[in-house]
Amino acid sequence: MPVVNRIADYAEEMTAWRRHLHRHPELRFDCQNTAAFIAERLRAFGVDEIHEGIATSGLVAIIEGQGEGPTIGLRADMDALPIEELTGADYASTVPGRMHACGHDGHVTMLLGAARYLAETRRFAGRVALLFQPAEEDGGGGEVMVREGVMDRFGISQVYGIHNAPNVPLGRFVTAPGPLMAAVDTATVRVIGKGGHGATPHETVDPVVAIVGMVSALQTIISRNLYTLDDLVLSVTQIHTGSASNIIPEDGWFCATIRTFTPEVRDLVRRRFHEIVEGHAAAYGVRVEIDYELGYPPTVNDPAKAGFAAEVAAEIAGEAGVEANANREMGSEDFAYMLEARPGAYLFLGTGPGAGLHHPAYDFNDAASPLGASFFARLVERAQPLEV
Repeated sequence: MPVVNRIADYAEEMTAWRRHLHRHPELRFDCQNTAAFIAERLRAFGVDEIHEGIATSGLVAIIEGQGEGPTIGLRADMDALPIEELTGADYASTVPGRMHACGHDGHVTMLLGAARYLAETRRFAGRVALLFQPAEEDGGGGEVMVREGVMDRFGISQVYGIHNAPNVPLGRFVTAPGPLMAAVDTATVRVIGKGGHGATPHETVDPVVAIVGMVSALQTIISRNLYTLDDLVLSVTQIHTGSASNIIPEDGWFCATIRTFTPEVRDLVRRRFHEIVEGHAAAYGVRVEIDYELGYPPTVNDPAKAGFAAEVAAEIAGEAGVEANANREMGSEDFAYMLEARPGAYLFLGTGPGAGLHHPAYDFNDAASPLGASFFARLVERAQPLEV
């Protein structure tokens, strides 16, 4: 695969950066040490500006090109997950209960590799804004960065990001014009009944039976309320109640994740969720408290930018190594907020066989770092070429 030669020269250093980050994972907005490591590298590369403390621990670095031109944004997320690592790697997490199980250490490394190359060569017009973002996994750091004005403050006209994709062939790029990933909402329902002895259920108001009925009925939103060709996932992922086999509990709760693509479907599900849960509450004689939280919006690529990004990816992976019209996915990404603010595109980069994302045995494939860095570098050079 045609990795940019100069980036190939420091692939070994990139591996060292990534493994350092892997040893020292940080969560949500608390990525200060990660940001400090990034800033130290960027200063050594000779970038022109570093702006720290954005969205608590995020940072934006500026690299000036040659001559006037627009500013292109490149984004990498920095945060890890609250998972106990099971890789057994000699560079495994040194922090109990935390690990980079989604490859954000690799994302940072790819962007650092591109930064080093771009700062050395500067074969582009205008500027590059490198966006290192905290709290993608939980907290919406992308939204916070947008809300704090990074797009306007740094004059960003378009923005791009990459996510690694285990079990997709190494070096294969995957994207699509328009919707790529879903919106995500979370619903938590507390069900309050009347507890008592398991041998005398007639003296109780059983929340367990009510919860079971609600969970089953919620699936009818998909089968009976939704147009067949619309996309929706509604997964109840937790049910908690009870303490012993002979006790009917006083209360219980369950929660669900809801994935949609359009405002119309999103509104339909929210309305029907409340109607079904509240209707079952009346039928079973229980009380309910519903917390329905709207989360990340859908990740929607600008069609022209996605097509352009696919062309650039073909320079790295060859035309056969790019899937430019992939099926959209029901996962979610807070890069969505950046794409709401500016046109751009999000891509997946295959990292080959291995444990899946958010699995305790997951590990980023370091062979992918020069490929991602090369894509970012060529993207800038193609998007903002020097005048001949």
